[in-house]
Amino acid sequence: MKCVVLGGAGYVGSHFIAEAMRQGHTDVVVDNLSRGFRWAVPEGVSLHEADILDTERLTEILHLEAPDCVLHYAAFALVPESVAHPELYFRNNLQGTQSVLAAVESVNPRLPVVFSSTCAVYGVPDKLPITEDTAKNPISPYGESKLACEQSLREFASRHQGASVTALRYFNACGADQSGTIGEAHEPETHLIPNILRAAVKGETVTIFGDDFPTRDGTCVRDYIHVTDLATAHLTAAEQMVRGKAVGFRVFNLGTGRGYSNLEILETARKVTGLSIPHVMRGRRDGDPAELVADAKRAKDELNFAPKFSDLDSILGSAWAWHSKRGE
Repeated sequence: MKCVVLGGAGYVGSHFIAEAMRQGHTDVVVDNLSRGFRWAVPEGVSLHEADILDTERLTEILHLEAPDCVLHYAAFALVPESVAHPELYFRNNLQGTQSVLAAVESVNPRLPVVFSSTCAVYGVPDKLPITEDTAKNPISPYGESKLACEQSLREFASRHQGASVTALRYFNACGADQSGTIGEAHEPETHLIPNILRAAVKGETVTIFGDDFPTRDGTCVRDYIHVTDLATAHLTAAEQMVRGKAVGFRVFNLGTGRGYSNLEILETARKVTGLSIPHVMRGRRDGDPAELVADAKRAKDELNFAPKFSDLDSILGSAWAWHSKRGE
């Protein structure tokens, strides 16, 4: 299977490529490198430095590469930044996705598309765990932009007979590839696990945002899913569509069904690293729900989704190997 991977130089996209290559697939990366890294693209993998907002260029690339499927990871995903600059998120995420669909439409409307979505589309859920049918009430522009993308994808699939589109709403992506050559490297970094481990490497104090949430210890609770498990789910979804086993618009939650608090993550990091890792508490960040935990039964039933690397020791161990190797 030949995959064009939009945003393939970023965190989740590069881990998809690593797993796809292990399984014998061919990958082509499209990335403007504004937030991705050239070093994250493996040797021998073609890289087209292009922006998803450039529909004409995307169309040229799809004609040239003639892929079996397109995987779309090229979205901005920092909640605080989206609150400060919502227009940036609707331009890159929503208009970018519409540009991708326009390119696909001009080349082959039946070209399968896998979209990297998010649990942020749900906002603050009425009950847990969260199913795909839970009400969508995003509380950040990031979540709003991803929900709008999903609607565009749904409409695209309904307009074109035989089109196949899958949106994967994953919860907290984390961890690093088993090779140790790629891992999480955002600037600025807003995610808890890399910030804890960066603090551990540098001997600094980590900040925990919010200790007054209605959770068991007052800190946010999240469902953490290893990035390699996410990659496997994306591959399965793509393979099903390429083989004609899935037509129309589909959506799946990807998570483990178990949530861990910020303080529980910190304690596991201390155990894995053998370091004390001091912390300080600050006020809540805008756009942070108290608790997000997935019901991934649909993915288990239809994608045979069974996370293999998403226990906390594996997540923190792989991430620690990456950050300690980089020295940051």
